[in-house]
Parts: sequence; structure tokens; C-alpha cells
Amino acid sequence: MKNREKLVVGGVEFTSRLWVGTGKYRTNEEMAAALEASGTEMVTVAVRRVDLKRGSGGLLDYIDTKRYRILPNTAGCYSVEDALRYARLGREAGLSDFIKLEVIGDERTLFPDVMGLLTATEILAKEGFIVLPYTNDDPVMAKRLMDAGAACVMPLGAPIGSGLGIRNPYNIKIILETVDATVVVDAGVGTASDAALAMELGCDAVLINTGIAGAADAVSMAAAMKHAVMAGRLAYQAGRISKKLYATASSPLEGMLL
Repeated sequence: MKNREKLVVGGVEFTSRLWVGTGKYRTNEEMAAALEASGTEMVTVAVRRVDLKRGSGGLLDYIDTKRYRILPNTAGCYSVEDALRYARLGREAGLSDFIKLEVIGDERTLFPDVMGLLTATEILAKEGFIVLPYTNDDPVMAKRLMDAGAACVMPLGAPIGSGLGIRNPYNIKIILETVDATVVVDAGVGTASDAALAMELGCDAVLINTGIAGAADAVSMAAAMKHAVMAGRLAYQAGRISKKLYATASSPLEGMLL
């Protein structure tokens, strides 16, 4: 399994392995404080849900672009055409060449339309976008997205906003072993232990929105997620002990004076 020392996506190096969303906060001031507490360097913005004009008092006025790289996303897009439209709009507005690509296939579960996602990924990659597709935890689709030009893959841990944590860690592990690419868990992280698990599995980063914004104290949860990601990464690098059915004495009898 890979063990990259640096997180590099689209030619950009990131120190923090926690990426944070900007939706669902009670106020823009709370959002700004949570971003700072998280230590993130990458924040997502839903192109179709925000005012793209700065100076209007909207969300973008609360994001310091000298500190954070904006990752526009196509949240709320249910067709390839819509996803392409909003990706291009975000770039034209000067947000970024990066795009977190979402093509949703089901309104109730918000699961991705993976065939539409694959098509949109190929088109946008050819247009020079740095495409970060939100996808199912499917190793086969992860590989096809990379072949289509994706800069990384972003498998869901659980449905968007569910807070269920990583429901299928084994599929995530298979993706990590199958795809020689950056893997970012996106969606479903509800608390710090979920973020730590993602990193302990060997993921390169975690993207969290609802788990922070929906917490009773969003700023404290942002700080908790920051430390969880760091702890999980360090534990992965350290290498956990193997699991055993029976006990193994911490202080063996061999060598003891009896």
C-alpha cells in the first residue's frame, strides 16, 4: 500500500490533509472560524448555490484566498450538461481550474450517477480542468475515472450528510490497492473517529462539510477533525499491530527471573 510523504494534487502541494466544505453553517462568521480551526488549505464552494460576485457580503467574502485554495463543486447537478455548465462557470468566475465533480443520480440518496460522472470527467479533463470526481466506493469505477483523466478519486464513506462514517472500509482498502492515485474520502464523516479511520486505512485526505457545519459547536468539531486526521495519518505511517484472536502478554515470561 502506498505511503506518500506529501499530498500533491494537480501539481499543488498541501500540508493539511483535511479539506472542508462551506455549506450548512449557521452564519458566514461561524464558517470562517471553523475553517481557521480546521487548519485546512482547501475549501469547497457549490457554484450553483453561491453568489459568485465578491463584495456583496456573500460567502466568498468570508474566504481568504491567500490562505485557502477554493475548490468549486457541482453539487446539485443531476445531468452531465448541468455539471459541465457549472464547472465552466466556476472557472470563468475566476474561482479555480480545480473542480470537485458531482453528477448526482438519485435525489433521495444523493448517490452518484457514475456513468454520467465518467463522461463529464473525460470532457472536463480534456478542457484542462483538474477534475476531482465524487464517486461510489467502487474500485472498478475509480480506475476508470483515473483513466479518463481525473486528478484523484473521491469515494464516499457513506451517503452525503448522513454522518454514518465509513460503511465499507474494505472497498476503500481495495481502491487504495487498485488505483495508483490520490484517494480522498468524501461524504459521510460524522465525527473525529470517522476521519481518523479514513486516514488509518491509508487515504490521502478527507473532505468534510456536514460533520463540521452540523455539529453543535462547529468550531470545536473542526479542531477535532484536524487532530483526528493528523492522528490517523501518523498511526497509518507507524503501522498498527496485527489483530489476533487470543491474548499476547505485554510482558512475556521468557527471560524473567522466577
